[in-house]
Amino acid sequence: MSTATVTATKWGIDTTHTEVQFKVKHLVISTVTGFFKKFSGSVESETEDFDGASVNFSLDVNSIDTNQADRDAHLKSADFFAAEQYPTLDFAGTLKKISGNEYTLKGDLTLRGTTKPTTLNVEFGGIMVDPWGNTKAGFEINGKINRKDFGLNWSAVTEAGGLVVSDEVKIHINAELAKG
Repeated sequence: MSTATVTATKWGIDTTHTEVQFKVKHLVISTVTGFFKKFSGSVESETEDFDGASVNFSLDVNSIDTNQADRDAHLKSADFFAAEQYPTLDFAGTLKKISGNEYTLKGDLTLRGTTKPTTLNVEFGGIMVDPWGNTKAGFEINGKINRKDFGLNWSAVTEAGGLVVSDEVKIHINAELAKG
């Protein structure tokens, strides 16, 4: 009788080939896009298809970039992220294969000191060895959260009654992982 032990493979985020993006409606008529420039994370998987993999991710709230310095400063303020008090956004969860290359990522998202269960949709792009012999895996991750669920409550209303900033925030991450 065999008592083989399965060892999880650890993958780290390749920050050079990963981007973390968000989109929020402004004045209900247009969309503002922003990025976080500093983040880290890891994935541990016992299978090559990542089904059941454990995912941990953290980003530096102060690395926000919406291509407008005054808006970035406002987003870092107590009106939104309160970056001085809550400098990171953290996620811990599990990747679950649905079918083919479609997955869900379910876990706990902590933002501004509030933790909520969050589910994201994931498309697994596959595994490839780069020209330098490094094994990489690619993922496209999408989802939505309500910013007010996490205490980002600042709001203003236009003269016509429209919201300046929508409550819904779309999340889009293109992630490349490096094995080892």
